[in-house]
Amino acid sequence: MKFLRAIRLDESDAQVYEQASQPGEWAVPGSFAFLDMDPLTLEGKQLQAFNSGFLGTQSFGWTTLVEIAEIDDDEYQQVIDRLAAHFMEHYGAPHIAAALPAAGEEAHYATTICEYPLNTLLAIERDFGEEGIVESLKVIKPSAGDHGNVKLWAIEED
Repeated sequence: MKFLRAIRLDESDAQVYEQASQPGEWAVPGSFAFLDMDPLTLEGKQLQAFNSGFLGTQSFGWTTLVEIAEIDDDEYQQVIDRLAAHFMEHYGAPHIAAALPAAGEEAHYATTICEYPLNTLLAIERDFGEEGIVESLKVIKPSAGDHGNVKLWAIEED
């Protein structure tokens, strides 16, 4: 099955997010993290995560880009289990039985946006609309599976 995997082409994620995800960890869109927030109060790194972040499912840090990769059944279940524990710890799910269905839905949603070929890069843009959060994806089709030579921008130290 296909799933989203965090990728880091440069060090910008470490600069723009409160916590950056680790390259190679499985990721989900993560819009749930902003459901109870007032859009007018978002600023700085939190606003950056809202605008363009995917959520890693190990570090629960953010990444700007994900690639479509193969995930096996055991890893997929681990994603769901980690999300469920995260929902209990950070979002008030009362117990694992309540958290698992929501975690499963988030993981399933991530699979539905993996309709592109393996190694395709995706970026996300979010905004608040009349009915809540609106997501749109940007697709970067690779010429090969190695993204190591792709450079979006560089950070220079002053």
